[in-house]
Amino acid sequence: MKHTRIAAAAAAAFMLAAGAASAATEVVIQYPYGELFNETHKQIVAEFARKHPDIKVTMRAPYESYEEGTQKVLREAITNQMPDITFQGLNRLRVLVDRGIAVGLGKYIKAEKDFEAEGFHQAMFDIGTMKNEVYGVPFAISLPVAYYNLDLVRKAGGNPDKLPTSWDEVFALSARIDALGGDINGMSYTWNITGNWLFQAPVFSQGGSMLNADETKVAFDGPEGQWAMKQLARMVTEGKMPDYREADLRAAFAAGKTGIHFTSTSDLAKITGMIGGKFDLKTAKFPDVKPGVGRLPAGGNLAVILSKDPARQKAAWEVLKFWTGPEGAAIVAKTTGYMPPNKKANEVYLKDFYEKNPNNYTAVTQLPLLTKWYAFPGENGLKITDVIKDHMQSIVNGSRAKEPLVVLKEMAADVQALLPRKTN
Repeated sequence: MKHTRIAAAAAAAFMLAAGAASAATEVVIQYPYGELFNETHKQIVAEFARKHPDIKVTMRAPYESYEEGTQKVLREAITNQMPDITFQGLNRLRVLVDRGIAVGLGKYIKAEKDFEAEGFHQAMFDIGTMKNEVYGVPFAISLPVAYYNLDLVRKAGGNPDKLPTSWDEVFALSARIDALGGDINGMSYTWNITGNWLFQAPVFSQGGSMLNADETKVAFDGPEGQWAMKQLARMVTEGKMPDYREADLRAAFAAGKTGIHFTSTSDLAKITGMIGGKFDLKTAKFPDVKPGVGRLPAGGNLAVILSKDPARQKAAWEVLKFWTGPEGAAIVAKTTGYMPPNKKANEVYLKDFYEKNPNNYTAVTQLPLLTKWYAFPGENGLKITDVIKDHMQSIVNGSRAKEPLVVLKEMAADVQALLPRKTN
């Protein structure tokens, strides 16, 4: 009889556990760039599961890029097959808000108690604010920096303790590195990175903008854009930059074949791992940011809730909070080169991290220069990105490297024709 009671109790406990498991709310997530974020999300999922057994997180296969992720969500919105949470590039939030796809988060934020104590602050919310409503919370922030192969710097007669702070100095050192001969490249610049990010960077660094204040006219063809396009051309003519794909530029640098490499801080963990101690690596600030007016665009991505179902939406908010909160943010910093925007993550969880990892700290020193990664308005916003990329390609491949201002003029005209026309 005793054994019967024990068996019955065990069965009841099993049924309760099974019931609890079946009652767990599922939240489906999809994110970009698996090579950068797979390990990050894997670790956060594990931490979240220990603290929130009532919510089951399911991960879809990663988007290949920010552009592909946005296009996929736009298609899925038509057939109602969107994930509950999508991680989108900071410059891709606009189209989801304009199409009425992203869910406003104001009511959830307002209901939170001691949110600031958990590291959330107004600057975080500003990044994901459109039309006076918060639609996304930043998950991972990056800024452009320079990566230096100090072994090649030394061989070329450079000083590892006094790296270039201007493009003139960069090109001079790059040319000396290139002159070492063999298969050594002086420099590389990931100009083709998603969303024209590294075209915006030099323009913004001089105080320029993409469009005028009411977004009716191209502004990047002014003095700041002309300066930026000239620097791109000089990378080819003076810096001896090869015409490689983004992944190949990274691989060449990690293999010790390139002296100076400009790209996002997001690549730091991957590049460091690829180098594997083959040479001394040091990061440095983006050159020639004009004092007082210069800014740099924040790269990275934010979490956006898409689910319209009340129960799943509520569970998705709990997931979003954890991913962008101090624990999730600390995992981001430790597994990638991104900076966590969460204050508590930086001040508590990462207290000693930057002291031990100075290459990660370089971008943190540039945080006062942070500005929004610009997204072009209208139905042709994504197409404009491709138009700019195609024009830049004509300079990088060398065919028009000697006429950057002519290319800029043509690029501006093509973009102007794709802008939405204001009606009175």
